[in-house]
Amino acid sequence: MNLKLKRISSSIAREISIILNEEARNEILKMVSITDVTLDDDLTFAKVYFMTRLEDTELVEGELNEAAGFIRKELAKSLDLRSTPELKFVYDKSMDYGNRIESIIDKINEEE
Repeated sequence: MNLKLKRISSSIAREISIILNEEARNEILKMVSITDVTLDDDLTFAKVYFMTRLEDTELVEGELNEAAGFIRKELAKSLDLRSTPELKFVYDKSMDYGNRIESIIDKINEEE
């Protein structure tokens, strides 16, 4: 990803976080942390990765994708882009993966 795309991705992540914390009425959306945003080269599509403290990540993902139109509209107001990318929210499993690896290492160390 080139520098321009990284800068735009970072701006989108920051602005979505602000929108969720300040504009969203749904309390579920306020319990979300944006971890990363990846953009297509033509800026038409953004995959937004998130984490949450809630157990039901599928519910949260559904709520976010349902609110994507509202979030996109609010994002357009704060970003200076020719067109605002379509948003797709995806649960970031990297923390779960890291925790699983850590527990496996702990088990191996216990057996030694």
